[in-house]
Amino acid sequence: MPAAAETTSPPNFWGDMPEEEYYTSQGVRNTKSYFQTPHGKLFTQSFLPLDVPKIKGSVYMSHGYGSDTGWLFQKICINFTNWGYAVFAADLLGHGRSDGLHGYVGDIDKVAAASLSFFVHVRRSDPYNHLPAFLFGESMGGAATMMMYFQSEPDTWTGLIFSAPLFVMPEDMKPSKVRLFLYGLLFGVADTWPAMPDKKMVGKSIKDPEKLKIIASNPRRYTGSPRVGTMRELARVCQYIQDNFSKVTAPFLTVHGTDDGVTCPSSSKLLYEKASSVDKSLKLYDGMYHSLIQGETDENASLVLRDMKEWIDERAEKYGPKIINFSS
Repeated sequence: MPAAAETTSPPNFWGDMPEEEYYTSQGVRNTKSYFQTPHGKLFTQSFLPLDVPKIKGSVYMSHGYGSDTGWLFQKICINFTNWGYAVFAADLLGHGRSDGLHGYVGDIDKVAAASLSFFVHVRRSDPYNHLPAFLFGESMGGAATMMMYFQSEPDTWTGLIFSAPLFVMPEDMKPSKVRLFLYGLLFGVADTWPAMPDKKMVGKSIKDPEKLKIIASNPRRYTGSPRVGTMRELARVCQYIQDNFSKVTAPFLTVHGTDDGVTCPSSSKLLYEKASSVDKSLKLYDGMYHSLIQGETDENASLVLRDMKEWIDERAEKYGPKIINFSS
């Protein structure tokens, strides 16, 4: 019998349309490049408006665990670009097309420092050094973003935006302390092993079944079991961030679904309660899951995006200099 034809994922979530044609249809100009950092090489992307002559500010985005800046995450980037912002994103170390063992986050301080070096490089260049600048982090990218903020010079960032950030793990997602201890007896040998229980995070993240199919087809998504060192490090950094919420002084918006099964809504609630920021905003969405923009219905995602647009536009106007002509 003839062999069954192999089914392959399309090169991009939108299908076979050439990339430049797709981005033009979305009103953005996309560029891809690699950026060398002291901790490894990052795959980076920029999204610039095609039909908006004046840029309101710049936004620096970090994706979640197992994901990358392509596939559906870039829909977030494109939305912000269409609002008049220059958007820059980097695959975290150990993810996508950046350096590092796939799915391994053994030292989130280095992961954050690598992305921060790219973001600051852009932020300090013309014309972005004159514009309001915002850090954006989704899920584990929220934890990485918070660490970038802690590593930054004062007043580097105009504001912070978090989407379902990982600051507190649900009890059923926490790694077993006994298991971590036993692996720890191997003196680091087991750190990169994909040996931790798989809690099916993707299924707990996405409400819309059709979008779940699209996300699951991402060829760069990490699909193995969580690595020992990754879970150990995420547990550590969650506690560190919780212990340092009071050091947050920048304006911020944090959003969370009340039915998030991957990162606790208390992540956003505790940040809001304990941060020292004078200008802070919290939005909770009843019944929504973890992936608020990529995995909810279009109606729900539009609600979240509307709130984000309203918040960032107000802060860009309030805290930033007057909008400058991007072509100048």
